Amino acid sequence: MTKRLLKFTTKLASTSFIVLLCFLAFIILSSRISGAEPSVFGYQIKAVLSGSMEPIFQTGSIISIKQVDNTTFKKGDIITFQMEDKLITHRIIDIENKNGQVSYRTKGDNNDGPDMWSVPLNDVIGSYTGFTIPYIGYALNVTQSKEASALMLFIPGFLLFSSAVFSIVRAARKLDVEKA
Repeated sequence: MTKRLLKFTTKLASTSFIVLLCFLAFIILSSRISGAEPSVFGYQIKAVLSGSMEPIFQTGSIISIKQVDNTTFKKGDIITFQMEDKLITHRIIDIENKNGQVSYRTKGDNNDGPDMWSVPLNDVIGSYTGFTIPYIGYALNVTQSKEASALMLFIPGFLLFSSAVFSIVRAARKLDVEKA
């Protein structure tokens, strides 16, 4: 019984690892081909690089955001916006409307005070969907280099090739046993 449980656990872990590698390869390929940010089913995947929104999502997690165009948000919504050359995901704490131009005051849940800037509506990339997976963001960040992208394409191919060779060898041994 213990041997069967160990075998099942090993197969489950290796299958999960292969699925994760294939998922990351899909994200990398789709973003490289399109030249856009990594996205799955119309949702962008973003890596969390700081603890400003803890405990909602932890550093090193990935979060899903839904892209929006000129959508107005309400106080309490979590938005991702462009600030200079980086993306930030914070909660809206106040909405400003000056001469018909909407902007948002934001704050990270784990920060002591509000952000020192207002976010114009056209700088908002999307809104947080509530979906997060801890620790995967570390792997996603590593995959941004060209070397890691190549490795992520090589590993699933190598695993599939190894599995095929292993299956052929196992079938050949089984055939030899049956002949004897």
